[in-house]
Order: sequence, then structure tokens, then C-alpha cells
Amino acid sequence: MAEGVPGRSQEGRGRAIVVPIHRENQQSAAGPRRPGLQDSKGPILQGLLASVMVSCGSWGVGWLPYAQESVLARSPLVLPLRAETVGVIICTLLLAVGTVLMFRAWLRLRQTTRSLGAQALGLMRRAAWTWSAPMLFSFPILSQDVYSYLGQGRLMHSGLSPYENWVSQLPGWFAQGADSLWAESSSPYGPLFLMYARLAYFVSGGVPEYGVVMMRLVAVAGVALCIYAIPRLALKLGGDPSWTLWVSVVNPLFLMNMVGGVHNDGLMLGGVLLAFLLVYRKRRVLGTIAMALSIAIKPVMLLALPFLGLAMLKPEARLRSKVRVWLWITVLTTAILAALGAATGLWFGWISGMASSGDAAFPYAPVGLLGLLVGWIGSLFGGSISTVAGVVYAIFKVVSMAVIAWLALRKPSGNPLLYSGYALAASVLLAPIIQPWYLLWLIPFFALGKKFSVGQERLLYVLCLVLAIAGVVDQLSVAQWFSLLWMRIFAALVGLLCVAYMVFIDPKTAPLFGHLGRRLSPRTRKFLRIPNPEETRQQDRDATG
Repeated sequence: MAEGVPGRSQEGRGRAIVVPIHRENQQSAAGPRRPGLQDSKGPILQGLLASVMVSCGSWGVGWLPYAQESVLARSPLVLPLRAETVGVIICTLLLAVGTVLMFRAWLRLRQTTRSLGAQALGLMRRAAWTWSAPMLFSFPILSQDVYSYLGQGRLMHSGLSPYENWVSQLPGWFAQGADSLWAESSSPYGPLFLMYARLAYFVSGGVPEYGVVMMRLVAVAGVALCIYAIPRLALKLGGDPSWTLWVSVVNPLFLMNMVGGVHNDGLMLGGVLLAFLLVYRKRRVLGTIAMALSIAIKPVMLLALPFLGLAMLKPEARLRSKVRVWLWITVLTTAILAALGAATGLWFGWISGMASSGDAAFPYAPVGLLGLLVGWIGSLFGGSISTVAGVVYAIFKVVSMAVIAWLALRKPSGNPLLYSGYALAASVLLAPIIQPWYLLWLIPFFALGKKFSVGQERLLYVLCLVLAIAGVVDQLSVAQWFSLLWMRIFAALVGLLCVAYMVFIDPKTAPLFGHLGRRLSPRTRKFLRIPNPEETRQQDRDATG
């Protein structure tokens, strides 16, 4: 039978025969199908649904202080979600399932855009903003640090220095939502951020929800800076801008912590990355100013300052040239920080704040655990736990500074962005405090410094998933008449079941986890009606190019 055009007939044996063109022929006539152009819409919409679920769940188990000034704590819309058992259970379910679903959308987005080249970058930007939008209306999740920000702004508004005074010195501080863990700690933030925290508290009039909105503006600005700087840095360094943006910013752990959790780390990170971008564009003064402003948000970024100087030099530069550049950027940075210190009246109080920021150690930080253990042993011989532990912490701080100095003085110098990542990693891993979002400081520097291997990507998937689920479980906010333990167990079980499905069962995502995703026996796969990975391997290749 000869082929014809749909809608036309050919005469054959006395009757009209309509012969359609096969779909394959239609595609070949129009050109080869480009995997991902249409397929990427599914993951973006799935991530949007997940973000809506997370945001809705936050209204029941996100952080909401019961201050007298709160406008939502006693709202008839919110109360059933936070005060009734059914509401709390449903919101916990939405938060846990939505978190894992967003990770699935993140992995599928990379699968469906791998072969799109430059076009994938626009899809990554669209995904980041689409998934962020619903979380603009969420209660803070994964952390209640935003209320500590506002508490320190309240301190400044009261004429007190957050470097010398504590949030707990103000009446009603607990009802305002500040975490008791930091209630008697000095502020680890710079004068620029504290200036904004004071403004946020003043504009909000002490109403927690309005203060969160003000702080979320900072968080979104940080996301925008990262979205702007990261792809451009990747292009400058010969990397893949879409992959770099995907692994660092589109990452659900980043969006949930920065937008949902209302952290200032995104603005700090965006400022540092912008500083490197400006330096690579030969705008050294502007780059140094951007770095100084980032330090004025969170002084820990001082650790990246030497490597910003290295970005101004050739790798083979002599020590004399390095010292000259370091002196120049140090003078300019110090002048900017002094101006901000004078404007706020805080001057360089952040130095003592940084020195005492490790007073509240977390036992699950390796150095924190070691310090507490050595301190306990020392107490058996009449010593003070805190004093002995403080000595341990000081030793590891010296070790981390030695590692940073070695990286800065190496000849020839390595990739300044990658070495910044190494320096920050040393400071994080050797500190008595490790927060889940500290990982987010490192990912952009490593992603810009080198291409991840398959094994490193898989490790990142697992690590981000574990930290996200741990954050959901640890940071549930439920009323005192509910059993927090049982709600955490429920959230953990739901989250782990969803993760197990994605890692072991889901035919689209299980292959991404290597041998982990192929551990189910053939009998179990047949019972669950799961396709054999070998049968879906070719389909996955077609989808990912």
C-alpha cells in the first residue's frame, strides 16, 4: 500500500483508501524530537505542586509565635490546623510528602533537560522562581532563626548591642518566637544585617508576621543574586551554567531553607558570588565592595576574602604580589566595615561575637561532640565541662585557620572559588556547630570549581534528602498538648517511605541512585509490578539524551 496524505484518498480496487502518515514519519518530516522541551513542564509543575503542599503544611506545623501582637495565631483559619489533631496530622503529612516530591521534581528536571544545552538555563530559572512562589506565603520552616533576627533587631531598637546583650534580656522574648538555644548567645551577624533587622522590627511594629515578610524580602533578594551570579560565573570558568544553577539554587534544600526558612545566608552567599563575578570582569573595586557588604551580613565570609584577592592574580603570582593585593582589599574592606560600624554604633563588636558564637555547641557536630566528651572527662578530674570543651574548640579553630592559610599560600594557586569552598568546608567541619544549611554555602563553590562525578552527585542527592527530612522532623512546631515525639516519628516514617519509593521503586528516579535503586529482588519487583531497571534503561537514555 502506498503512503498518502491524511485527508486525501487513493483509488484502489474501486474504493477510496485513506492512508495516514505514521507518527514516526511525521516526526521525521518535522525534524527529530528534542527530548526535554515538553517533558520539562511535568517536573516544573510537579515541583510547584510540592511547594504548595509544603506551604500549606507550614500553616499547621511551621513556626508561628503566640505573641500578643500576632495577627494569625488566633485566626479561625489557622487555629484548626494548629490546635486540632486532624489538622496537625494533615499538615505534617503535607510537609513531609511535599518535601520528597520536590526532590523528585528536582531530579526529573535534570533528567529531562540534560540534552537541551543553553535552553536548559531558562528552564532552571523558571523552576527556581516557580517553586519559590508558594513558599512566599508559608510560615517559617526548617528553622525559627528569623525570629532571632527580629529579636536582635528589637535589641538594637532598644538601644542595646546584640554583641554585648542577649535576646532573653528583653521581656516577652520567648513569645516572640526566638529559639531558646540562642537566647543567651551573642549575635553572629554583621552590622549591615543588624541595621536591617532593626528596620524590620520597627516597620513591623513588633508583629511577627509582618517582620517575617520584611525578612523574606532579604531571603528572596539572596536567591535573585545567586540566580544572577552563578550561571555567569560558570560561563566565565568554562562550566555548565544550567547544571551549576540546578545543583545549587534549584536544589530544594536551598529553596526550602532560604525562602521557606527565611535565612539570610542566601544574601550573604549571593554577595560573595557577585564579588567574584565582578573581579573576573576586572571590576576589582566593586568586587571588593560587594565582598565587604557580604561580610557585613555574616562575618564568616571573611574566610573567602584571601581567595577573592587570588582571583585578581595569575596562579603563578609571587608571594609579594599576593601580600600587596591582600593589603589593598583588607584596607578597603576595613574602611567599609568601619563606616557601617560607625553608622550603627556597633563598630567592630562582631569580632567578639564571632569568637563566642560557638558557645552553644550541637552534639551531632563532630567537634562539638568531641568537645563535650573531653569536657565531661575533664570534669571527672575537677575541671569545668565548658572550659575544657572551649579549649578543644579553640584547638580546632587554629587547625581550620592553618588549613585556610595553606590554601591561600599555595603556589601555583588553585581555582579561587574552589579554594573558597575548601576554606569554608574546613571552618564548618571543624566548628562545634553544624547547621543543615551550612552545606548550602559549599555547593556553589564546589560546583563552580569542578564538575561532579556520578558518585559525587549521588552522594549529594542522598545528603540533601537526609538533611531535608531531618529538618522537617526536627523543626515541627506543634502545641504542647500534642506529643511532639509521636509527631516526629510520624513525619519520619512518612518521609522515609517516600524516599524509599523514590530510591528503590520509582522507575524514573531509582536508576539515579545506582545500585541502591536496583536492590529489590525480581520477585518483589514482580509483586509490586515494578519494571526491571534493564527494561527502562533505554527509555531513560532517550529521555535524558
